[in-house]
Amino acid sequence: MKDLLKNVKAQITAGVAVILTTLGTVFSDKVEEFFGVESDDSIAVEQKQEVNVEGPTINITIPEQQRDTVVKKVYIKAEPKKTATEKRKDEIDW
Repeated sequence: MKDLLKNVKAQITAGVAVILTTLGTVFSDKVEEFFGVESDDSIAVEQKQEVNVEGPTINITIPEQQRDTVVKKVYIKAEPKKTATEKRKDEIDW
């Protein structure tokens, strides 16, 4: 039973502390409003930043292309000369 009463007492104390803090903040705001003190929220801060996006100029010179001629030599074997016997065989129509 003692523990239960301790817990209830602690919760009531915490609630009263929250209420007093809230009342203090509201009172402080009303006093500042009454005397005309400006809050930091109403002051507009403007940040301006400019960046040079252009960057350096790069010039690339491409030399004129030279055309190369490729020469490919193809050697063809000469047909062997036919002998007299082979010529006769071609002449005969089988």
